[in-house]
Amino acid sequence: MKKLFAVLGDPIAHSMSPAMHNDLFSIYGMDAHYHPFHVKRGSLEEAIKGLKAIGIAGFNITVPHKETIIPLLDEIDPLAKSIGAVNTVVNVNGKLIGYNTDGSGYVKGLIEEFPLINDKNVLIIGAGGAARAIYFTMAEAGVRRVDISNRTVSKAEVIVEECPYAANSNVYGMNEAENILGEYDLIIQTTPKGMAPDSFELPLSLHNLNRDTFVSDIIYNPLETKFLGEAKKKGARIQNGLNMFVFQGALAFEKWTGIFPETSRMKANILTQLGG
Repeated sequence: MKKLFAVLGDPIAHSMSPAMHNDLFSIYGMDAHYHPFHVKRGSLEEAIKGLKAIGIAGFNITVPHKETIIPLLDEIDPLAKSIGAVNTVVNVNGKLIGYNTDGSGYVKGLIEEFPLINDKNVLIIGAGGAARAIYFTMAEAGVRRVDISNRTVSKAEVIVEECPYAANSNVYGMNEAENILGEYDLIIQTTPKGMAPDSFELPLSLHNLNRDTFVSDIIYNPLETKFLGEAKKKGARIQNGLNMFVFQGALAFEKWTGIFPETSRMKANILTQLGG
């Protein structure tokens, strides 16, 4: 019988995950299908009960359900529990187990182009769910210094305080971070600045950026945000969010099937969907 996989979110029509995963099921000869389900706020518990009843093999969770799904699952991976968010669920003999592949997907995609991150000085811009997942994953990996900059400093402080892994970290407002950008080997932009309707906005100024710094933005649509464009003008190496999206999906696919898929094919698939 065909196995069913899914992604749940609100909105969900824009998701590129179905095309990416269905292509993988096809090339690996699996009798499976990945379907997007539009699940509105307040309807998640009912949706999970329905998916469990029909024996769904696994699914992804996206906004706004990554946190609210946790009490609806049977078991949570320790890293996902510490992050406080789940984006991947596996059905193991009727038991729904939650994982978070956002942070690990980001790091795997990063080290393809910027290896040996453990001895680097890192700045994360933003203090939302993605920033939290990346910070926790880097702290767990033992990265030497991971600082966070956010407009609301208290939100960044909460991430540092709640992380169960030891890390050398400082928290800054945006203006403070702008003044010390030259201290960092890696800068990670995790805010929505750069996506519509904020396509032409920057989270902070890059006037003090060191040309040897590697600058990463987790946004992949557009493929080059204004932030990355400004960093490139300064001579920095840049990376958009395509790698993160692909690798978090690849890790989810591996948890469902035991196969770590061909990420180059996944990237080409997404680029085709983006029209580039």
